[in-house]
Amino acid sequence: MSHKLSKITLAVISATALGMSLSTQAQEAPKKAADDLEVIEVSGIRQSLTNALAQKRSADSLVEIIEAVDIGKLPDQNLAEVLENVTGIQITREAGVGTGVQIRGTNANRTEVNGVSTVGSGSGRSGISFEDVSAAIISGVEVIKSPEAKTIEGSVGATINLKTIRPLQLNETLGSIRVQGEDSSLSTDGVTPRVSGAWGDNWELDSGGKFGVVFSGSYSEQDVTAFRPRADRDNSVAADSGAASAQSFDFLPVQFLIQDYDNYEYETKNFAGTFEYAPNDNMKFFFDAVVNDQERRQESSRVQASGLSDLRNVSIPSEFKTVNFGSLDGQNLGSIQAAVRGVIPVEDGGGDPNLRFSSDTNSRITKSKIFRIGGEWQGDRLFASVEASTSRSDSTTPSFNTTLNFINPNVATNSSNENGTPFEYDLTGDALTFGIATGEANAPTMAQLLDPANVVLRDVNQGQDESENTEDAFRTDFTYYLDDVITSVDFGYRYSKTSSVSDQVRSNVGLRNMADSPTGDLFAQLLTAGPDNFNDGDGRALYIRDFLLINPELASSDPQAVLAALNQAIEANNAITGSDRGPISSPTSQVNAFFDIEEETHALYAQANFEYGMFRGNFGLRYLETEVTSLGNSVTQDGSGNELVTQLTSKGDYDFFLPRFNLAANVSEDVIVRLGWSKDIRRPDFDDLSTSVTFGTSPNSAVSIGNSGLAPEEVTSFDISTDWYFAPAALLSVGYFHKTRSDLHVTQQVDPFEDPSTGFRDTNGPECEGGGIFNPIADINVFGPDAGVGLCVPTQTTINDSGETTQQGIELAAQYDLSSFEKELGWASGFGVVANYTYQEFSGGESFDTATSRANAVFALTTGNPDADISAKQSLIDLSENAYNITFYYEKYGLSARARYTWREGYRSTDFGSTSSFPWGFPVVQEDRGQLNASISYDVNDQLNIGIEAVNLTESEVSQSCVNEGALLCFQGITDRRITFGASYRF
Repeated sequence: MSHKLSKITLAVISATALGMSLSTQAQEAPKKAADDLEVIEVSGIRQSLTNALAQKRSADSLVEIIEAVDIGKLPDQNLAEVLENVTGIQITREAGVGTGVQIRGTNANRTEVNGVSTVGSGSGRSGISFEDVSAAIISGVEVIKSPEAKTIEGSVGATINLKTIRPLQLNETLGSIRVQGEDSSLSTDGVTPRVSGAWGDNWELDSGGKFGVVFSGSYSEQDVTAFRPRADRDNSVAADSGAASAQSFDFLPVQFLIQDYDNYEYETKNFAGTFEYAPNDNMKFFFDAVVNDQERRQESSRVQASGLSDLRNVSIPSEFKTVNFGSLDGQNLGSIQAAVRGVIPVEDGGGDPNLRFSSDTNSRITKSKIFRIGGEWQGDRLFASVEASTSRSDSTTPSFNTTLNFINPNVATNSSNENGTPFEYDLTGDALTFGIATGEANAPTMAQLLDPANVVLRDVNQGQDESENTEDAFRTDFTYYLDDVITSVDFGYRYSKTSSVSDQVRSNVGLRNMADSPTGDLFAQLLTAGPDNFNDGDGRALYIRDFLLINPELASSDPQAVLAALNQAIEANNAITGSDRGPISSPTSQVNAFFDIEEETHALYAQANFEYGMFRGNFGLRYLETEVTSLGNSVTQDGSGNELVTQLTSKGDYDFFLPRFNLAANVSEDVIVRLGWSKDIRRPDFDDLSTSVTFGTSPNSAVSIGNSGLAPEEVTSFDISTDWYFAPAALLSVGYFHKTRSDLHVTQQVDPFEDPSTGFRDTNGPECEGGGIFNPIADINVFGPDAGVGLCVPTQTTINDSGETTQQGIELAAQYDLSSFEKELGWASGFGVVANYTYQEFSGGESFDTATSRANAVFALTTGNPDADISAKQSLIDLSENAYNITFYYEKYGLSARARYTWREGYRSTDFGSTSSFPWGFPVVQEDRGQLNASISYDVNDQLNIGIEAVNLTESEVSQSCVNEGALLCFQGITDRRITFGASYRF
């Protein structure tokens, strides 16, 4: 029986086999990989699963493989969601789009393209963002869970290698094109296009050599929307407080409400090209290029009900619910009643609560380039390769964010540019809903809400931040072959120079007096009605549908015109009120936030590969030396108060020995036991090393303070697994992993003191005796007796945990199809299943999260301890203890269908809406969530395929709780369902 493989599969298998030759035998590995393949007639989904399994089976270390069914046809459109198919991997999403990947409970992973390190758009270490690379140009994905000595350092969870096609492995011309459209259930922009294609071939030269090329590219637009309501209830009204709202029991009043409408528009262009030239059978030269260009435009809006805390002693809820906070680190936090329904009236004097409308355009424009050039030579016993590469990512993050205060014409005004609007809220039924209390006598009408004369300008925050990240590398690798138990020895050297330059270009202006704030009729040409479909996601009846905001599309596309119009309005307003308010300036570079950090690393490795009887594997040592040079600015003042900027340069260095060992034992024909032990490091993110400080206008956002003394993490990993290949294209696998981490990078947040009675913070500065840092431009809001700017705000600093932490878990995987029962089952033999389950846990460490002073006042009531000071050991962010996914597929008669359900247990998250701090002092818990994706396609003939795919078919929502899982619901994410349909044609 012949083995029938597509062109893309042959290319991927051959490329993988060639990659294995660098760690075993350059001449024998392709033959070995081919010998390990079962001789089965396969195609489509079954083909990709079969050949991925064959590559996993022949590897000496623990790796996971995903292959494209055909060029541009990985299991999912999004690379993060592609990786979700792998055991031990979970992903996080932004507005429903996969953006973050956690492997074995950690975000500390590396991403490579064809074995070349990549750099990201920000200051992180994980490499290129998965939302920047279209899955259409990737032919396969390799996840290295157990590294070898030759594996580049820097990963805690795993190294992800994205692979493109190698042209000299093609056995005929490759040509394909794919055209699709995507529709989002919550977007109002209609269907967006996707186009991708590839072409490749190779030729025999007259000189006897061979030359080949492959080009692939894609263009896609995507419009995604998510509705994210939030409710803060982190204050208290005690039964014995004497407040007008007091009950016979203690309760949590409503503090803050947000109706957040997130909309992101993506335009992504990707190109990948490879040239290969082999002048003879022993030599090859290659050049790879991957170019990515992405624009992610944000056109979002927020409706805020602020100043509610001023009414907590007045507003009487009409319904309550018991909230059980559970326990933290063995501390029983008790329970309390929480307000879930009621009306918040306008306070006496008309100042609060406030209604605000914000327009957010925090966009990102990123251009990434990855180039690799090199050659390989094979002698009788020596294999040698030389390679030079460069990775670059240039990003700008333009933003023009504005906030308008609604001035209720039915309520008295004062010198402040805000006054009261009554609200109604209903937080029952696991939904956070609020709107204007239309039954109140002073409630505004729809016409009043949409009247430009009733809004005034409050905040204008502009940004044009720039970051440049690069890595230039040179490496040389050698393999010397032996005829003994030690089959070969690998050794090599790698030099890399990595740099990160960040320049924050910003302007933050807050207007707090009525005389300084122009009314909306002075800039009416900029105003537009906000989206009125906030109920599309869950059918809610209570929400704010009528409001005005500065057009986010205009602010994003032409910020200079918007700024000019606002300054004209300020000038006109000055003529009316007599204010001397100056114009708002364009964003300028924040010299105290600039940093330029450069690293040079020299790495040597040696690795012995062995095979004896049923055993095979490798052992070796990697040694590295890194020198770090950091350039930043110190901003001081001279005797006259003039600003003095001085550039400061600091240097440091470190070195590590990283031993690594892998063993595979073929204990029977179909059973392989694997064992791996290794050491690795994780370098700090660049912004965590910078001591620059940047202030914003929000009183809730924490100020990040860098730590130049931050050391790399160290991780020791152990793996053991057993794979049973009990039938053709079938697998049952069980594995255990254990990681010990020291110097773990953890975030330390210090919150300012808030008076438990008034909720006020220190507004005098410049020192914050009760914690935090004095922010001179932050809005005082409800945290002080008077309107204005300047108060103490939280700080966040990344530190090395002084204790040792462990991560351990169990991974189970299964794969099976019924193709071998075609005679017995007929059409039903087309069914198959792929499933995996991961259990993992985290323990240890000596870093703590601590409750805010306001939260401790609540816990004093729930625990009966007036001196309550609650803290808990930090858990690992984004770690789910239990997770699984299961895929059912059917493939026969040209029909290919797949449905995958993914579920992960609740986990601690730092994604809490538009703020970086947490009301209670603890990261929120994202509750258990499952998601169903499905696809179906049909081969009209050998060339034409048509299909449709659905992401989040059941429109599964996101829920977040404060303090503990299942405790106090404080945040929701109502995400869209995306349908992609189209056709592909193979030439």
